[in-house]
Amino acid sequence: MFLKRIVFIFILAMFQIPLMAQQEVSLDWKMHDIGKVRQFVSNIGSLWPTGVLWGSWSGLIYCEFPPNSFEEHVGEGGIWVGGLLHGDTAVSVTTSWNSGQEFYPTGQPYDTIWVVSKGEIVDIPYWPQYVGISDQDFVCRYNDYTITNLPDHQPLYVDVIQTSYAWSSFPLDEMIVFNYFIIPTRHDLEDVYIAYWLDGNVGYRGQGWSFALDDYSNYYPDQHMGVSLDAAGGTDELAFSPIGVKIILSEDIPEDSIRWTFNWYEGQGGSAPPARDPERYEQMSEEVIMQNQLEAVGSQFIVSFGPFDLKVGDTLNFAVGEILGEGINGLLENASRLDWLRQNDFRVPSPPPQPPLRVSIENHAVTLKWNALPGQVNPETYTDPHRLDSAEVPFEGYRVYKSTKSATGPWTLLGEYDLPDNEFGRNIGLDSVYKDVGLLNNFEYYYTVTAFSKPDTAADFPSQESSRNANAVTIIPGPEPPENVGQVAVVPNPYRGDIAYHEYNPPWERPDPTRDRWLEQDRRVQFINLPALCTIKIYTISGDLVDTIQHNDFTKGFEDWNLTSNIGQAVASGIYLFTVEDRNTGEVQVGKFVLIK
Repeated sequence: MFLKRIVFIFILAMFQIPLMAQQEVSLDWKMHDIGKVRQFVSNIGSLWPTGVLWGSWSGLIYCEFPPNSFEEHVGEGGIWVGGLLHGDTAVSVTTSWNSGQEFYPTGQPYDTIWVVSKGEIVDIPYWPQYVGISDQDFVCRYNDYTITNLPDHQPLYVDVIQTSYAWSSFPLDEMIVFNYFIIPTRHDLEDVYIAYWLDGNVGYRGQGWSFALDDYSNYYPDQHMGVSLDAAGGTDELAFSPIGVKIILSEDIPEDSIRWTFNWYEGQGGSAPPARDPERYEQMSEEVIMQNQLEAVGSQFIVSFGPFDLKVGDTLNFAVGEILGEGINGLLENASRLDWLRQNDFRVPSPPPQPPLRVSIENHAVTLKWNALPGQVNPETYTDPHRLDSAEVPFEGYRVYKSTKSATGPWTLLGEYDLPDNEFGRNIGLDSVYKDVGLLNNFEYYYTVTAFSKPDTAADFPSQESSRNANAVTIIPGPEPPENVGQVAVVPNPYRGDIAYHEYNPPWERPDPTRDRWLEQDRRVQFINLPALCTIKIYTISGDLVDTIQHNDFTKGFEDWNLTSNIGQAVASGIYLFTVEDRNTGEVQVGKFVLIK
């Protein structure tokens, strides 16, 4: 089955869209997270949570690579479509400086983002029998005429169908590919140019955007690729990866008919794309390749190509590769892989399906099981029509991983089980159960089980492994809640502010997932051995009520407290009293603990 997240339906007037435009639209966003690149994708064509999506966005980084590095690469990004409409120039943009968003989905519930796995067949109303291409496809549709009363906006009346592809394994897990289909719906358009706009902000994403002030932009004409790079030094030192956007034309477009433009805009307010359509179109169509930027003061750029004459109902198809890698050499190597991928029509050998992981949580232990039950997809029997070796059973084995940091790793390999008696791997034999013991109760641990394939020796294509992140589970070992109150304790006791609890492995205190640095609000003590239904009250030594916590859980016997009062004020050092009332029996336990901050 395809996966659908909650659809965000917003009244546009709530998000700085003119009050005369009272249409509803089906706004949505998702994250490509199956490979090494975590990339925000929206159904308004932007690579960042613009104002209309900000209320639903809870993250920090729009394009993170490598995983868990907190290294950002995108400030803004998306396509522009420009052309002649009855002799006048008009440009519609998904995102840009000096311009609001001009593309939106309709209000139809199916105009959100569809998530499709490789080989899955889904009936999308505007794309019946869509077949998944990559390990994680996103499919959406938007246009520049649903909202017609935007300031200074002349619609071209074009539909855009956008698909994006992500892969879970080497050698394709350091890129995202966006495939676009531009369709005029009302007017024939002449001299159409397409631009890809990227505000590349490259570096460690701390607080603010100062890390982006030492970036610069280069162009690789043989690749039709613009690249944003980070200079050494600055607030972020040298980033691990630049970011490139590479234009790939469909095979039916003659290369010699296309004019290319590369234009970069200096950061720190030095320059910016024009706001008016005539000047914007002039830059898109001027057929000028700017010299590479020499001074690293921040930068944005467009890569533009055309012209095309499009009649109503025509479809202009092209792809844009978002490419990352270890330094510029790694990026260029991945750009070459993208050429090979396009020649294969994005169809390559695939990993097995995700193992059907189940967990059983115990006292100081967890048991993982992943054998396929009746009705579940069995990775051991999957087939792959895109292999050249014609292997009837491409499946080779399973891997079990553990992390103490997060559900996206870094991962430690606990075990690998592969088929016996063949020329691949260690021939250990298969298993479907793993028990991890000696765990600390009430600490978070993360586990995942993947399936991997045999390498395709005929295509010289490596073994493919299902996504670690997509199958990850979070577990907290510990006993079941006791039947009665009486054994409640506070840990740690005393709590000491001079101890870096967040540096424990696994950490006792964790920062919010949107950041990797511990802050004061991440402090915690824990009430353990709680009955399933109880009320915790915390008092000062003088009897003043500090906070109340309700515990309603039949599977876990603990609750955290972040050392903050019920009015949001951090508490001081001292001796604190607590009561725990069992709401089933009315029994009350009294205790105390010490905070030394």
